[in-house]
Amino acid sequence: MDDKQADNIRQAVRDSYSKVAEASNEGNTFGTESSCCGVSSDEQINTLTSTRLGYSEEDLKSVPEGADMGLGCGNPRAIASIQPGETVLDLGSGGGFDCFLAAQELKGTGHVIGVDMTPAMISKARNNAEKSNYTNVEFRLGEIEFLPVADNTVDVIISNCVINLSPNKSQVFRDAFRALAPGGRLAISDVVASCELPDHIRNDLALYSGCMAGASQIEELEAIMKDTGFTNIRIAPKDDSRDFIKDWAPDRGVEEYVISAHIEATKPTSSCC
Repeated sequence: MDDKQADNIRQAVRDSYSKVAEASNEGNTFGTESSCCGVSSDEQINTLTSTRLGYSEEDLKSVPEGADMGLGCGNPRAIASIQPGETVLDLGSGGGFDCFLAAQELKGTGHVIGVDMTPAMISKARNNAEKSNYTNVEFRLGEIEFLPVADNTVDVIISNCVINLSPNKSQVFRDAFRALAPGGRLAISDVVASCELPDHIRNDLALYSGCMAGASQIEELEAIMKDTGFTNIRIAPKDDSRDFIKDWAPDRGVEEYVISAHIEATKPTSSCC
């Protein structure tokens, strides 16, 4: 992929999620309501979407109003094992939904950092944090390929259906590795390809922004993570995710090619390992 293609993808993704944030703020619907990049004016639809992804109704009630927009492809917090006192980094934090849930597990200790490249999302998340007095949560504008986070400072990185949107996934994992402290871990929900994507899907910008066309095959992700230096790599596809992925692009057959997965890995405690 050349630089021009990568820039076109980034701009399309940024534009799409800006519209999601604006629609959510205005109580409007944007895109396919039940998809990872659509939002509904009907809160019941957003709630149903999130519970299908693995969140409980208690989770949805415990965050600031407007933080849950029904986005994502899973629940990364379910595999993160967040402990009080840790520093948590969320790649592509959107309106702050997973950040606020992570903060609750920290029980008033530690720190949560959300990073998103969409100014409208950052503004929305900051407003959510302020109105609900989340003092140990902050949101930083930036790209997940070049995180605005110091080296070796993060205990756990979470992300929900965002890395597939990057045109440079190798750089995403390199910078995640840089930010993690030795012994730190990844706990990610993302879309992966179960087979080679056909050109009519791979080259569709709308499907790229919709978390489908940018999916990498499992073997490719494993190789990237291993080359980066991660250990204890585990990518676990969720077969039942095909049911909701089918709704993301009706009549396009994308569920035959992509699937949601839990992605876990660890940064070694020393370079000798």
